[in-house]
Amino acid sequence: MQRLKSLILWLIDMARRHPGLIALFGFVSGVASLVLVERKESLAQMIAILMLVSWVWLTLENVLRRGIAARFGVQLPPPVLAFLTQMVHQESLFFVLPFFMLATTWDSGQLVFTGLLMAAALISVVDPLYYKWLARRRWQYLAFHSLTLFAVLLTALPILLHLTTAESYKLATLITAVLSFPSLAQTVPLGRWWRAPLVGLMMLSLGALVYLVHTWIPPATLRLTEVAVTTELNNGERTPGERLARLDSATLRNNGLFAYTAIRAPRGLNERIYHVWYQDGAEVDRIPLDIRGGRQQGYRAWTHKRNFPAAPAGRWRVRVITEGGQLIGVLRFQVTP
Repeated sequence: MQRLKSLILWLIDMARRHPGLIALFGFVSGVASLVLVERKESLAQMIAILMLVSWVWLTLENVLRRGIAARFGVQLPPPVLAFLTQMVHQESLFFVLPFFMLATTWDSGQLVFTGLLMAAALISVVDPLYYKWLARRRWQYLAFHSLTLFAVLLTALPILLHLTTAESYKLATLITAVLSFPSLAQTVPLGRWWRAPLVGLMMLSLGALVYLVHTWIPPATLRLTEVAVTTELNNGERTPGERLARLDSATLRNNGLFAYTAIRAPRGLNERIYHVWYQDGAEVDRIPLDIRGGRQQGYRAWTHKRNFPAAPAGRWRVRVITEGGQLIGVLRFQVTP
């Protein structure tokens, strides 16, 4: 028992002296999971499980601390507890970053969410920022904590449970709101009768906020690997013809137009997506497509549009979105008179 106690204290001391190793481990595990997830490797699922299990510590911190003290005789001092919490934040943020960075459409509002994750990851490894600026401000810390948990759930749920992006988003929102209760209860102590309803209202507000900004959040486990706007498509080989950025109205009316996308998704995931066609910012068509995950180069799907407005000239784009409205990517082209 004494040897185990010494090992635990040594590991904690090593992690405190080399905090960058925790962040590096989180990033490497995220990249490994990203590479393996399409092949349904057990290692990818195991990494995702470890990320979620680490959050048990943050939710049941006091219970686990007393259990460790009773079982191993190790009384963890407050600085060590604070460091373990920081370690979970580091590990989680650097785990999800590769997923979100590849899934982000950078010229959209998704830049804000992924930028917040990158800023949070930086804060987690800079001790003065984490302890002096963040941890001492309860509201900022609660927002940081909820953001990290939400990002982990969005990444892990499709890998583990093969939930669609819309299902994962709803479940992640619910779990984040529920698990924020301990932190909210500390912010608003439940000493009087009116404070419990207030905490409940705050939880509902948090969930509503997360739901309202869903279009700014990338679908972590979906990303485009190939896109094309073309007038020809090889059905046998499922490959597009010449890629076009500009075409004239006569060609458009005579041949119609294909919007071709290859979307990479985890194996076992079946998802409905939409190709939404816009002319000069106005929606003109919304076409559903069903995709399946597992192909390393991405599931190939396309829409062939033949019916265009009487005056088709203008700037066109095809937004590829999930059933829940999250943006996967955008195809752009221009039609000349």
